[in-house]
Amino acid sequence: MEPFSIVTGVVAPLDRANVDTDAIIPKQFLKSTKRTGFGPNLFDEWRYLDHGEPGMDNSQRPLNPDFVLNDPRYRDARILLARDNFGCGSSREHAPWALYDYGFRVLIAPSFADIFFNNSFKNGLLPIVLPEEQVDELFARASGPQALELRVDLPEQRIQGDGIDLRFEIDPFRKHCLLEGLDDIGLTLQHVDDIRAYEERRRREAPWLFE
Repeated sequence: MEPFSIVTGVVAPLDRANVDTDAIIPKQFLKSTKRTGFGPNLFDEWRYLDHGEPGMDNSQRPLNPDFVLNDPRYRDARILLARDNFGCGSSREHAPWALYDYGFRVLIAPSFADIFFNNSFKNGLLPIVLPEEQVDELFARASGPQALELRVDLPEQRIQGDGIDLRFEIDPFRKHCLLEGLDDIGLTLQHVDDIRAYEERRRREAPWLFE
């Protein structure tokens, strides 16, 4: 997993509450277990005017002009701003995969669904919970004529840009994992010497288990 430190980018304001994982990446695209290739179908049913299926040439599909990610102001946005309970619904890990593959690195909302919140950290995304009044302020700024660009500093736990200076909280262990680029596999591999020593000892103690 790529280490996370500081991200600077445009904020895309998705002004919807209770965005579920089927809206983030619809069920027909869950056939792959690779973490890549889902970005073009992120928010597929909102982003395009036709029905999407795997294998379609997305560059030829009609775009929904009213959807935020199709607004030229938010092209190449790296920070997604949303409302309450973002990522609710099924526990599919493809949802954070799709957000990451599209190019998002930071998610900001008043609250997140628990499983999605945990999955985001494990896949290199930084979900930030802010009070609703601060989220309201960010929506007002990000929805203006000019795109809002913010600098998110994980070591300092700070969001800055265009007169904005906010602090956010994060669990110290999750912060450490993001800074070091450690997912569950990476955490396990930190103990690879101990694991190998245990396996060698068990092979000597109980060789019949390895026949």
